[in-house]
Amino acid sequence: MQSYSDKIKMERLCDTFRRNFRITELYAVYLERFPDIINKKIISELCADGIITPIDAIPALLCEIFGLNTDESAEDRLLMREYIMPSVRILDAKKYTENPYYRNIKLPDVKIGAWEFKNEVYPAYRGVICDDMQISADFTEIPPLGFFTSDFAFPAVLEDGNEWMTLTPVDLDTCDEAIEAAHGRVVTFGLGLGYYAYMVSLKETVESVTVIEKSPKVIELFNKYILPQFPYPEKVRIINADAFEYAEHEMGRECYDLAFVDTWRDASDGAPMMKRMKKLEKYSPNTEFLYWIENFLISRLRAEKFVEIRDAYKNGSLDADYASVIKALTDTDHLIS
Repeated sequence: MQSYSDKIKMERLCDTFRRNFRITELYAVYLERFPDIINKKIISELCADGIITPIDAIPALLCEIFGLNTDESAEDRLLMREYIMPSVRILDAKKYTENPYYRNIKLPDVKIGAWEFKNEVYPAYRGVICDDMQISADFTEIPPLGFFTSDFAFPAVLEDGNEWMTLTPVDLDTCDEAIEAAHGRVVTFGLGLGYYAYMVSLKETVESVTVIEKSPKVIELFNKYILPQFPYPEKVRIINADAFEYAEHEMGRECYDLAFVDTWRDASDGAPMMKRMKKLEKYSPNTEFLYWIENFLISRLRAEKFVEIRDAYKNGSLDADYASVIKALTDTDHLIS
């Protein structure tokens, strides 16, 4: 039974999630359909007199793109102030080009059958997700949106002309925590272009890094073109196996200190994979598990749980108090059950 105070809090919570859903949808449409609508020419024209800077111009342009009326709508002003403005970042290309992997690993310009190594390019001021989701204590969710001021090239592997693996700013920034935490014997699920394996193998505190990769072709390309460029290739062991099969049946015997799970492209396919892997952590009780873009995954799982709670609240069948609702939305074990 909910008190009057609980009902007020629930209405505020519903408003927060409604805004989260709205901004997520707006950003998704923008990034999928119109990522180049903001460009260097537009920014140069708006900022020509020096009064307006790109960090001021971009949120205003996004509001226009999204059809927000910040003059007349308090809701739209709130979205601008609390979501869009905090999300926008001007990215420093040097932060990435001076990264050890970017400096030292050179992908060959080759095509092998259906596979091709090449550099893809973000045009100046194309919007890109550039870090993990920012989640406030009140569940406000801000997807960080980055913009380079000039064209930015990044390595990619294509299969039949379609991107299979890339190494973009979000890939680098969202690995920082797991790189910092790496020590002793490390296992990582998902090889990609070997960025995580490379970075942790450089650390003196890391004894070894084992990579679990399901695709033999990815392993073949990595072993032939990338691993020979590692300064400590002897630290790296690659096992051709399914991540979940390995976690359930083999991993517990290895006594790893840290596991980093990165086997998905985004939160839509990653959230169910995280749920599945979380349930396998019990087979390696002494291993610390970290998950790539974990906040985005938690956001996805929390949204699913909230919809259940909201629907029960709206139809009058919710019998939990507000504190119990918050616990259900905060407890990771509850979200993955």
